[in-house]
Amino acid sequence: MRDLASAMPEVAAGTSCNQSSFKTRKGAFLFVGPGAGGRGFKAMFKLARSLPQAAELSAKHPDRFEVGTPPWVTARFSAEQPLPASIWRKWLQESYELALGAGAVGGKKAPKKTARKQ
Repeated sequence: MRDLASAMPEVAAGTSCNQSSFKTRKGAFLFVGPGAGGRGFKAMFKLARSLPQAAELSAKHPDRFEVGTPPWVTARFSAEQPLPASIWRKWLQESYELALGAGAVGGKKAPKKTARKQ
């Protein structure tokens, strides 16, 4: 997860408290580090499109997923209970796109909409 995040264009990797942090144009998009009490790991993603999926996972597995102050979602995992790659890869890309700027899709900003006169 860290390797993929740091390989994305325009990303600065750093630390925040005891976690690795990854930032781009509009701010942070991933925090990853040790879990509470040193058990397992946790990752925090900035989400929009996937918030409904995260809320559903949180309802089913509240010990593993938490929808915090929007748009942040925390996922807890371990070697014994890994975070499925299909989830974290999707969430990582979405989080990165959001941090690039509103409307970013595929690493590029969406064109600005022009106001129409009435």
